[in-house]
Amino acid sequence: MRSAAPAARVIAVVGPTAAGKSDLGVAIARHFGGEVVNADSMQLYEGMDIGTAKLTLEERGGVPHHLLGIWSVTEAANVAEYQKLARAELDRLLAAGRMAVLVGGSGLYVRGAIDALEFPGTDPAVRARLEEELERRGPGVLHARLAAADPDAAVAILPGNGRRIVRALEVIEITGKPFTANLPGPDPVYDAVQIGVGVARPELDERITTRVDRMWDAGLVDEVRALEARGLREGRTASRALGYQQVLASLAGACTDDEARAETVRATKRFARRQDSWFRRDPRVHWLSGGEADRAELPGQAMALVERAVTA
Repeated sequence: MRSAAPAARVIAVVGPTAAGKSDLGVAIARHFGGEVVNADSMQLYEGMDIGTAKLTLEERGGVPHHLLGIWSVTEAANVAEYQKLARAELDRLLAAGRMAVLVGGSGLYVRGAIDALEFPGTDPAVRARLEEELERRGPGVLHARLAAADPDAAVAILPGNGRRIVRALEVIEITGKPFTANLPGPDPVYDAVQIGVGVARPELDERITTRVDRMWDAGLVDEVRALEARGLREGRTASRALGYQQVLASLAGACTDDEARAETVRATKRFARRQDSWFRRDPRVHWLSGGEADRAELPGQAMALVERAVTA
C-alpha cells in the first residue's frame, strides 16, 4: 500500500551483490510513490540482463526504473558521464516532488551521484603508456603496483579490471597523490539517506553460488554469445563484467564451461567483500540486516528509517 511520500528525498540503497538491494529499492519506491535510479555500473549496459541480475519488468512491480541498459557494450564505462546522467534524473524527480531511490553496489558511482566529487582529467601520453603495459603484462602486475601505491584503491578495484586499474594509476601519476586521496570526504550534493543491506558472509556466499547457478540455468551463456556478436569482446568495460568475462573465456576455449561457472562464483564472492568494505567505511550508511532470518522485517525497518530521517 502506498504511503504519502514525506519530503522529496534521495534514498540510496547500497551494499554487496546478492544482498537484496534491488528488491528493497522497489519496496521503498512503491511505498512512497518514488522511482528507482540505477547505480550499478554493469546494469548500465544494454543486453547485459541475466549476468547483472537486472530486475524484470514484472519484478519492478510497476515502479519506473532509470539508467538501465543505456550504453552499448562497446562503450567504456565513465563515472563522470554517469554522474551527469544520474544527477539529471535525481534533479528531475526531486523537482517533481518524487522520492528518488538510488540503488546499486558500485561505490564510486553512488558517491559520484550524491557527493561533490570532481574527477581528475586525463593525460593521453600517460594513459597510452599504461594501456600498452596492461596489454603486454596483464592486469595482475598493474594491480600489485596499485596496491603498493594506494591500498584503499586496490581494495575497491577488482584485480582483473584493467581499465579501472589503468585509470587509478594514471590519476596517481598525474596528481602525485593516491587515487583515493583525490576523493574528498563526504560533501553531499543531496540530502540523502543511505541504507546499507548487510548479510553475514557464509549466507552471502551461499546466495552468490545459488545466483550464479540460476544465471547459467537462465541462459547466461546464450546471452554472452548474442552480445559477443554485438562487440562485447571488444568492450573494455563490459567484457570484464563478472560472469561475462568468464563465459567469454570459455567460448574462446581458454577454460571449460564448468570452470567458467566456478570462477564466476569465486570472483563474485571476492567482489562482494570489496563492496562491503567500501560502504562500511562511510559512516553515513545506516546498516540493516538482509539475512534470511530478517528478510521479512527488512522493508518495514527501511520504511521506518526513511520516515524518521525525512521528518527529523
